[in-house]
Amino acid sequence: MAKTYFTLTGTKHYYGADFLKKGMRLTLEKEPDNKYDREAIMVKLDCLGTIGYVANSVYTVLGESMSAGRLYDKIGDQADAKVVLVTSCGILCKVCKKSLAENISDTKNSCI
Repeated sequence: MAKTYFTLTGTKHYYGADFLKKGMRLTLEKEPDNKYDREAIMVKLDCLGTIGYVANSVYTVLGESMSAGRLYDKIGDQADAKVVLVTSCGILCKVCKKSLAENISDTKNSCI
């Protein structure tokens, strides 16, 4: 199974990105009532709450990572993820294997 990457965006509207480090665990949470984007997926950190969103624009998605629209139906209402790479161009993250729809019944807790 291929790894599922996404771009974290919008951090400047919350706490910035200076504190983000490779390996940090994140929680994705669908926000279907978002008035700007029906496929919005919030990115949260346990101690801070919302820190940004999964990018959903050709202008904010890094490389071939998944947009929120492509990722939306692949996860449940919540999913686990972790930071892979922090650059000046953006933050690349990956979804944990157990959080993908085809593996939700799987009990493994690893990020792929």
